[in-house]
Amino acid sequence: MLELFNHALRLKADPSRVVVRPFHIAWQSSGKGPSRTERLVREVLEMSPGEARTQLALVLKDFEARHWQTRRVFMTRYDEIEQLLGLDGSQIGDEKRQLIGAYFCHEYSYAAAALMNPSAVPHHDQSGMPEGSLRILMSLRAVGEGHISSVAFREGIITDRNELKLAPEPPFATAADTHGNEEEMPEGPVTVHRHRDSTLSGTVIFPITKAQSNGLEDLRICHFTHDDGSQEWIGTYTAYNGSQIQSELLRTRDWRAFDLVPMTGGAARNKGMALFPRKIGGRYMMLGRQDGENIFLHSSESLTDWEGGETLMTPLYPWELVQMGNCGPPIETDAGWLVLTHGVGAMRKYSIGAALLDLDDPSKVIGRTREPILAAADQDREGYVPNVVYTCGAIKHGDKLFIPYGVADSSVAFAFVPVQSMIDQMV
Repeated sequence: MLELFNHALRLKADPSRVVVRPFHIAWQSSGKGPSRTERLVREVLEMSPGEARTQLALVLKDFEARHWQTRRVFMTRYDEIEQLLGLDGSQIGDEKRQLIGAYFCHEYSYAAAALMNPSAVPHHDQSGMPEGSLRILMSLRAVGEGHISSVAFREGIITDRNELKLAPEPPFATAADTHGNEEEMPEGPVTVHRHRDSTLSGTVIFPITKAQSNGLEDLRICHFTHDDGSQEWIGTYTAYNGSQIQSELLRTRDWRAFDLVPMTGGAARNKGMALFPRKIGGRYMMLGRQDGENIFLHSSESLTDWEGGETLMTPLYPWELVQMGNCGPPIETDAGWLVLTHGVGAMRKYSIGAALLDLDDPSKVIGRTREPILAAADQDREGYVPNVVYTCGAIKHGDKLFIPYGVADSSVAFAFVPVQSMIDQMV
């Protein structure tokens, strides 16, 4: 019988978690004549010093206690507008500069609707960890106003005794942002930067480009080792613009700057892609769900261009007959590549299973679980989308697998499963 330890901790949606985001008003502009940006700045510059002071005081009364270094955020935002319009800040007082910055910001409750579909990797900083402990980093899909998904992070520690302790969330969150064109919404690759004073647990990455405008969904983080031994963290996610989806990469080497890179090719027009953590046979390898029903194996000479693919696994058991897909990047073990899978059965009930692939030839399936290792039951059934459990990536720590997983598209739970016990269930 499969051993499984469910941790008592749950993370839930929290409308009180708000962040100040840049308000790119020019992206919504249309028509001829002076831009909305220019008009708005002119209105503030034409205010008397007393009126500007009064208006700024009203803004600070409403928002200063709700956000971190609010005045500094406003001034930083003003600096971006100044650069855009070629203003002479030496001729503009601090109060008007802060007020201008405030007009180009807005408050956003990034996890008001849901918190779900986590992935996890070992943290890049393991200093000070005692034996048996591992510092971890999780990504979370946070859903806020307009059902728009963004990427949030939480840091924590797990132990070989099924213990989990998350680092406290800072009282204020900050949005990563691009240093780009204020006048047009970016397209194609873009780089966003974590605020220099913000922790990862207080950082949120929002949609930036047109292709991402309705959400960054289901980031699957992979700790990738290149042929030269260098390390990079690469995540695959789905960019959604309200009508179309495409797969993209999040890439970082320092967790300060994040490259958001669209993928090309036929395979990238689908969701749910997951990268192997190293090349195999000199090629990059990826799992995907080309037809929305089966798991496919893809290989490429390029990290960003993915075509073709071959069917790897098809629904076989009752709990996965509707469809199946991966639940995150494959995990290398002595026995083979361990792949968590999701299956959808009767009444659209989601479950999590596992499969084992050959290390040298992952097109060979060594075994797969006949029964789920995790399924929606009891309190896990209720939520925004009932009867769903789902993960975007787990961590092997010692002889156990640490699995953070989404529950009913509403909260996040945590489980520890012995790897060998899981493999023993495979046929």
